[in-house]
Amino acid sequence: MNSVEVDITVNLRGLKIKNPLMLASGILGVSAELIMKALEAGAGAVVTKSISLKPREGYRNPTIVAVECGYINAIGLANQGARAFLKELKRIKEQSTPIVVSLFAENEEEFAKLAQIFEHSHVKAYELNLSCPHVKGVGLEVGHDPKLVKKIVKRVKEVSKKPVYVKLSPNLPNIVEVAVAAEKAGADAITATNTIRAMAIDVDAAKPILSNKVGGLSGKALKPISLRCVYEIFEYVKIPLIGSGGIATWRDAVEYLLAGASALQIGSAIAYEGLEVFKKISEGLTSYLKARGYKSVGEIVGLAHKP
Repeated sequence: MNSVEVDITVNLRGLKIKNPLMLASGILGVSAELIMKALEAGAGAVVTKSISLKPREGYRNPTIVAVECGYINAIGLANQGARAFLKELKRIKEQSTPIVVSLFAENEEEFAKLAQIFEHSHVKAYELNLSCPHVKGVGLEVGHDPKLVKKIVKRVKEVSKKPVYVKLSPNLPNIVEVAVAAEKAGADAITATNTIRAMAIDVDAAKPILSNKVGGLSGKALKPISLRCVYEIFEYVKIPLIGSGGIATWRDAVEYLLAGASALQIGSAIAYEGLEVFKKISEGLTSYLKARGYKSVGEIVGLAHKP
């Protein structure tokens, strides 16, 4: 029997988590109860639903559709607004809870105001959503411009002492350029990636299924794209990468780690695996590392880049 003890803890520039698995934004991170449920199920950290300064209604139904290769959603970033959500988070009494708040806004000043609202709470880090693929005016537009990304990250870092992660889009013409800009501005990690623009059509009704027509594709189809993004970014930045897109098994997790991710976000897999997916992946990853004699998860990060 292999008696090697494996350390799967991760430090994302100040956010220490018990394992590299994080609940992705938009999946259950909407209430104190659901956040705690994900953590109790084995998530190392939880990224909340994306939050704006003011409440946002989002799109009318239908907002999500299952396709052969995953899910397409266009919820429209519906949320209760920053101050109401802060009250919700205060219901979580445990100060050490590893919560990352996802923030979205139209410009650097709005992002800064959002960060200031949560700055004195027990939120541990921020993830800046610069990559929503289906909401005009926010997210995708600002995430396309390296100069604007730099401005946003710099401004948030000026008002906050918490780690700042930047979530990028696979729709970018040059994701590496934007990742480098974020790092230069002081970002503590890059999340790669958000969903990719997609749509589905009802052949009987002869019209798009989603009310917004276009949404973001998540699930297994996204994995090869996001994996490639992580691999490319790793060669140009030194800050940690958080892989996201189609992770459902320990093998998926290992691929992302080998490509250069230090942590991983789980989203769509919860829809068909349930919250047990965190425990399954964590156990599988630990077994993989033990079988090969590794003592920590960090030892395999980026190994696929070695000749």
